[in-house]
Order: sequence, then structure tokens, then C-alpha cells
Amino acid sequence: MKLKELIPRAHELADHYCIKDGKKFRLKDIDPGDTAWLKEEQKPLAKQALQEGIEALAELQERLYAQDRRSVLLIFQAMDAAGKDGAIKHVMSGINPQGCQVYSFKAPTSEDLDHDYMWRCLKSLPERGRIGIFNRSYYEETLVVRVHPELLNKQKLPPELITKRIWDERFEDIRNLEQYLTRNGVVVRKFFLHVSKKEQLKRFLSRLDEPAKNWKFSSADAQEREFWGDYMKAYEDMIRNTATDDSPWYVVPADNKWFTRTVVAAAVIDTLSSLDLHYPKVDEAKRQELAEVREALLGAN
Repeated sequence: MKLKELIPRAHELADHYCIKDGKKFRLKDIDPGDTAWLKEEQKPLAKQALQEGIEALAELQERLYAQDRRSVLLIFQAMDAAGKDGAIKHVMSGINPQGCQVYSFKAPTSEDLDHDYMWRCLKSLPERGRIGIFNRSYYEETLVVRVHPELLNKQKLPPELITKRIWDERFEDIRNLEQYLTRNGVVVRKFFLHVSKKEQLKRFLSRLDEPAKNWKFSSADAQEREFWGDYMKAYEDMIRNTATDDSPWYVVPADNKWFTRTVVAAAVIDTLSSLDLHYPKVDEAKRQELAEVREALLGAN
């Protein structure tokens, strides 16, 4: 399928899960098992569409790199086993490594804790012409730290700054940051992979039962299931407070991996295709120079 034919389809699918105004957003309105208008029997077609999308992304990423004017930041947040790693791996598999940077943010180090909570992410922002991917991000400061407020004590904040308004203040900081990035040519798109508690259990058991997947499992992941309700409230509040026109959230159903990856690919294609990306134009002087070089090469041969 040609890129021009793929773009409208990508937009239609991505827009279905795009949240630009969080005021009316409710997480309960998104079914983790939803597959839009695609049925299970259409799974092979979805996989074919994903492959076409991967090829389209490679073309669009090359234009982004050549134009060297903008960068794209893709942020992935989710509960454990929702499929972040798999989505990143499959969707970005055709991207030139030169034009893509992936960072996975785990528990902050002692060095991280000696800085403000955005520091470690800000120093990893993508350069112009590149796609940056954050596997978790500064949003963890409104999620895991909110569910486990005792973690605030490790951040060495002055006591008077830890108030009841701290989460609203962090949402405000994040909105301001993402507006700043947008105004400086960084296109921000955020993905919450919405997996159900039942499907997460199924995937955890698979990691326990299959030796090749044992390394993926951590007992800490299982313990966090006890706070499922708290996390869902935190995710909902996060999206309600940080979804904007310039940096929207895509709340992607994650119980079916094939569908999750298709939606993520569609969203990235839709984003890149909206940027009017093109290869740099060569002026007359440059064309003359190239013609002379060509003539010299043929003459030397």
C-alpha cells in the first residue's frame, strides 16, 4: 500500500483513541479488550497492515532525519506486562538506528535523586531529526510516587514543598514543559497501554510457566497488583490533567498485542505525516556543483 493511501487509514484508527482534552475523560470508557472495527479473524490482515506501517514509518523517519528541523518524543506508560517493550520493538523495527533513541527509566539512582525529578529525562531528549522513545518517564512522578507517597521522602525535597497540591503542581509543571518542547520543535506524543487486571495475571503466569520468560518476572511486579485501583485512579487523573492538543494521550487497549501494535504504529504514522516532512531542496548552485562532480568522476573513470 502506498504511503498516501495508508495515511488516512492510520489517522482514522489513531484518532479513535486520541485524548486531546482530558476534562471528560474516564478510564472506564476504554475497554482494554477493544479492537475497534477489527475482529479476531482479521488478525492476519492487521499484522499485514502493521508491516506496511513499519515500512511507511521508515520512509517518514528518513525524511524527518534529512529535514533536521523537528524531533519526535514518544512516551510509553503502562502497568507491568502491558506490552510496552513489545510495542516499541515491533513498531520501530524498520527505523534506522541512527535516527532513533530509546531510553528506559527505572527506579531513580542516587545521582537522579540529587536533581529535580525531570532531570534524567530532560538530558535524554531527542536531537533534531530523531525520534526519541521513553519507556516510562517523568510521568512516574505522578504514578508510582503518588501510589507510594513514602517515595517522596527519598527525593530530598524541602518539607514545606510537600503539600496536598504537589500532584496538581506536577501536572502543571509537565504541561508547561511539554508546551515548551512543542514551541521548540519537539513533537510530543504519549501512549498509555491499557491492559486489564485479568490479562496481566495471564501474562504473569506465562512468565512463570515458561522458562524462557522467567527472567521477565519480578515478585515486585506481582505485589503492585495489590494497588491496582490506586494506579487506575492515578492514570486517569494523569491523563485528565495532561492531555492537550499539542501533546495528546493515546489510550490504547492492550489486551490484544496485535491490535496494540497496530494502533501505536497508526498514531506514529499519523503524527509524522502531519509534519510536512520533505527532503531538503537543492538550489541551482548546488545542482551545478553536483553536475561538475559527476562530470569529474566520469572523466576520472
